[in-house]
Amino acid sequence: MSFDPNGVGVANGNIFGFPVLEEDADIVILPVPWDATASYGKGTSRGPEALLKASTQLDFFHPKFPKAYDIQVYMTPISSEWLEINDQFNQESAAYFSDLESLGETAALAKHAALISSINEAHEALRKNVFARVEPLLNQGKLVAILGGEHSTPLGLIEALAVRYEQLSILQIDAHADLRKAYEGFEQSHASIMYNVLNRCETLHQLVQVGIRDLSEAEFMLAEEHPKITSFYDWELKEAHFTGVPWKTTCENIIAALSEEVYISFDIDGLFPSLCPNTGTPVAGGLSLEHVSYLLFTLVASGKRIVGFDLNEVSPGSQGDWDANVGARALWQLVCAAALSRKTV
Repeated sequence: MSFDPNGVGVANGNIFGFPVLEEDADIVILPVPWDATASYGKGTSRGPEALLKASTQLDFFHPKFPKAYDIQVYMTPISSEWLEINDQFNQESAAYFSDLESLGETAALAKHAALISSINEAHEALRKNVFARVEPLLNQGKLVAILGGEHSTPLGLIEALAVRYEQLSILQIDAHADLRKAYEGFEQSHASIMYNVLNRCETLHQLVQVGIRDLSEAEFMLAEEHPKITSFYDWELKEAHFTGVPWKTTCENIIAALSEEVYISFDIDGLFPSLCPNTGTPVAGGLSLEHVSYLLFTLVASGKRIVGFDLNEVSPGSQGDWDANVGARALWQLVCAAALSRKTV
């Protein structure tokens, strides 16, 4: 199959319309259509499908990567089975989330204990499924990425990479710290992903958080006290900007905190809310896509290696495709940075 980078995008079932099969791919993206623990806003389970559709509308010239359209990237089919399980849980949990507001957390947890246990069990099965799926791909030397869904979805991939690298760092771009031990009874909540990583991945070198601006006091204290967490809060980034510190300098400081092997965890709500208005938990403030792109390619230029990534919390909303359009462009930047990282090492 051939690909015309100057022609009309072709919806051939693969991301960006690229004519690539899994066995030939250097980068394999696994979509995980799951948002069962999201309580504020649902819809990210439909993110992978919406993003796949929007991805063929991009142009594929990249100023940092000549002939980037030759990248061998493949996205596996979206699991209808996991989507069906997710939708069933969302239907059943609507009453629970309502009771959280009307009855309070203690009473709601007791009333819906069986359902919460079932969701936790399914979530653990999902984590194991992701781990098992990525293992052979990593063994083949492929770079693996997760496309969520909510931000809980990449835990299995991060665990698999932590087994392979003695000093794995995570660059987290996010509005939220995601350091809660559990949230609303869910052990693998989207609000707990980095807490779980810290406690499951012994080889983690450093978790470097960028753009955090919405977190609990307990999360803030954990981030301040934990030796493996370095946080660049959004209010600090803005103060630096307002006082004339170049973004280049800030990016260099961020990258200096990372080890040689870097995993990128990108929650789309790390961006300005105007770029992702339908995401599950939007927060005022944030970064532009250009901020993130500059950070990614400065990381690559530093010689450090991107060994995996995820993009999460893209929600298509009920009208239009703006969120998916921005999400597809964010994914393209991640793919190009990761491919260039592999090419330059």
